Amino acid sequence: STLPEKKMIFKGLTVNKEDMSNLMLTPQIHYPLPGGSALITFEEAKVAQRIIEMREHTVELSCGELEELDQCRVRVQAVPMDILLPSALEIRLTQSSRSILVSALPSLDISKEALLDKLELFFSKTKNGGSEVESREFLEDSDQVVLTFAEDGVAEPLIERGRIEVPIGKGKYKVKISPCMSGDISNLQLQPSRCPRTVLLLGIPDVLSEESMRDALEIHFQRASRGGGEVDALAYVPAGRVGVAVFVEDRG
Repeated sequence: STLPEKKMIFKGLTVNKEDMSNLMLTPQIHYPLPGGSALITFEEAKVAQRIIEMREHTVELSCGELEELDQCRVRVQAVPMDILLPSALEIRLTQSSRSILVSALPSLDISKEALLDKLELFFSKTKNGGSEVESREFLEDSDQVVLTFAEDGVAEPLIERGRIEVPIGKGKYKVKISPCMSGDISNLQLQPSRCPRTVLLLGIPDVLSEESMRDALEIHFQRASRGGGEVDALAYVPAGRVGVAVFVEDRG
């Protein structure tokens, strides 16, 4: 399985193995869907289980788009939706010798690019303890900046100082300097997990438009007389195409 890349900031403190902060992961699984399939999520898990136990379903279609009467019904297969979730994860951390993490930045009415220019200008000067800046970037989903110097030996003294006053605009602001850590997954264990409210439908023929087929499936599977119930979400991929479903943590 392929895990998506995600830049993260570890804010915990580690003292020894018996007293380590936990890193909580919220999985977001991307699952490929073949053509002629649909994912249907019910509001109740017992409905999904009932649909899976019935296995084969005959879905009535609207005949307005069809020429032959015997095409007004299609048979689809209902199977459980099983995905792989991480059960154990080990990350090997290494500290960059040329990069620093700049945080506690002020909230100013300037663009991110302008703020990066100010930081690069300050930290590129030797009188401020810096050197030529090779790259600068905001961390994704964060207000923290990674500055990478062109030379070794610049980052460590800045990190030891901890906080540095930086002139930005008309004011001076104390920013925090921390080590920049990079992590590689050294061990990953996965375990199968079944989605309790979601069912995978297979074998759907391409006989209606995408919208009409989606409506026909939802109408069929929300009827209690067909073993169904209230539908929370439905995604349909017509034959000849492929799709990707994104699974997130069920907080319901």
